[in-house]
Amino acid sequence: MSQLRERSTYSTRPLPDEAVLGEDGRAGATASVLRSLGAVAVLVVGAVHLQQYLGAGFDSVHVIGKLFLLNFVGATVIGLGLLVPVARLRSLHALLAIGGIGLAGTSFVFLFVSEHMSLFGFQEHGYRAAIVVALVAEAIAVVALSAYLVIRRRG
Repeated sequence: MSQLRERSTYSTRPLPDEAVLGEDGRAGATASVLRSLGAVAVLVVGAVHLQQYLGAGFDSVHVIGKLFLLNFVGATVIGLGLLVPVARLRSLHALLAIGGIGLAGTSFVFLFVSEHMSLFGFQEHGYRAAIVVALVAEAIAVVALSAYLVIRRRG
């Protein structure tokens, strides 16, 4: 009979993504960079929505204003969760990455819809700097977090 010995939790440290995902560390390092890039992009999306809510008058727009505030809260939770570099959170990172893709993609689609028709009684006109920053951040978040998930899956 073989006997298994449990490691005590205080004698070993969790492995970073680099050690868990790749034998030579390159795939893990790439995944870690993509996860961090996606997290920062999601945080930028949230920051733009908060700035628009507080500084551009969206707090007075009935439904859209509340959605801008919820976008900020969600982006903050997702972005900060993705930045926590703990290997034990790998499964949570995958869920947060999916959430980040959903948040950024939904923001992108809702902006596109509001440019062409009324969305919850509001219609957007033109592309000011905040909209361009949000669109770029949303695109980066979707691409980076999707690539992160693909690398994780292959690793």
